[in-house]
Amino acid sequence: MKAVEDFENNLKRLEEIVNTLEKEEQSLENTVKLFQEGMNLSKECRKALKEVEESVKVVMDEDSNGNIVTSDLKTNE
Repeated sequence: MKAVEDFENNLKRLEEIVNTLEKEEQSLENTVKLFQEGMNLSKECRKALKEVEESVKVVMDEDSNGNIVTSDLKTNE
């Protein structure tokens, strides 16, 4: 699934950026560049998670016929 692969790659790169910014001395220019890249990756990750949340169904109960009743996942946003 490409969306999952993209999410995982974006998250991995975001972790690399955070580690670089935390551990290594960077020029101000490079720090800003990495920060901007990280913000863009963070935005893409949030967007992907939101799309997944909207498609996930939560198993709620069974109806009188034994069928599973589901409802959309609710978030606290």
